Amino acid sequence: MALNATLSNPSQVLQRNESLFSGKSILVAGNIDDHYPIELQTIASSSCFCFNDFRYYEKLKDKLQPSEVQFTANYQPKEKQNKFDLLLIYIPKAKAEIEYLLANLTPHLTEDADIVLVGEKKCGIKSVSGLLKPYSDNSNTIDSARHCSVIYAQLNKTVKPFVQADWIKEYQLNIDDISLTVCSLPGVFSFGELDKGSELLLKNLPNTLEGEGLDFGCGAGVLSSYLLKKHKQLKMDLIDVNIYAIESAKLTLEKNTLSANVFASDVFSHVNKEYDLLLSNPPFHSGQKTNYDAAETFINQSINFLKKKGKMTIVANKFLRYEPLLTATYQKFSEDTQNNKFKVLSCLK
Repeated sequence: MALNATLSNPSQVLQRNESLFSGKSILVAGNIDDHYPIELQTIASSSCFCFNDFRYYEKLKDKLQPSEVQFTANYQPKEKQNKFDLLLIYIPKAKAEIEYLLANLTPHLTEDADIVLVGEKKCGIKSVSGLLKPYSDNSNTIDSARHCSVIYAQLNKTVKPFVQADWIKEYQLNIDDISLTVCSLPGVFSFGELDKGSELLLKNLPNTLEGEGLDFGCGAGVLSSYLLKKHKQLKMDLIDVNIYAIESAKLTLEKNTLSANVFASDVFSHVNKEYDLLLSNPPFHSGQKTNYDAAETFINQSINFLKKKGKMTIVANKFLRYEPLLTATYQKFSEDTQNNKFKVLSCLK
């Protein structure tokens, strides 16, 4: 994935307000999805960028030297890192994630530090001022353009220490006598509950599975954790681009005393082996945008990562037309089941 030729709308609005960052020590987080951080680091006196999306982290990390760059769900400063005097958050769509970011990052700010939130109106930027009340007496919209707004506040309240465990939401899963405790952080797909597509998939998998499997777009690790608990001979790798998914999956595995390999990968970018089973509830959103690229890439390339007679199974919304992609890639394709909203599709190599 190449860097965007043009900046996102939020970044274009920030360009109109670059005096905010001049000479500041800045901490930047949230839905960073373009190359504007490269420009930002030249304006600020020092900078740290916390990515939640592995794709942009991979593309930008080497271009952001000497800035500090982290792919993290829980920012921890370097030993000698001074506190920052400005926090910039590209707001994610989920308000719970905005609250999480503010709680995680404000302890690393100086007294009276600036807090800047930027985002598109369709993502709810106009309604996020209330989330700043625990940190500031006043917040103001200082610019609006390109369907985006910039909200400014000054940190003037005492910040509580951040405890990640306070933000983990747990729920119980019980399917076919298999019980799990699922752990999820704000920002992960289907935060705090089992989505209906994954439930349909789990209820329609073979009774016997063994060998090695790959869970693409693993989310909170629901699919893999269930399979590992039910099929003792199965080994699983879990991949995702979202740091909250990766951390949530690790938490779910640990909570249920299960073991698997969890790592970041842009589809198959960091996968280097073949599997007996490929499994997925494929993502079709990227940040706030509908984006089928990852799911299509997964389907198109999946046959190259299956062993002979290996099987690929996905669940998808009924309106998503994955069948032409599957039949173009595989000779053996079937629809295992469907309901009024979802369908389970399988292919054999």
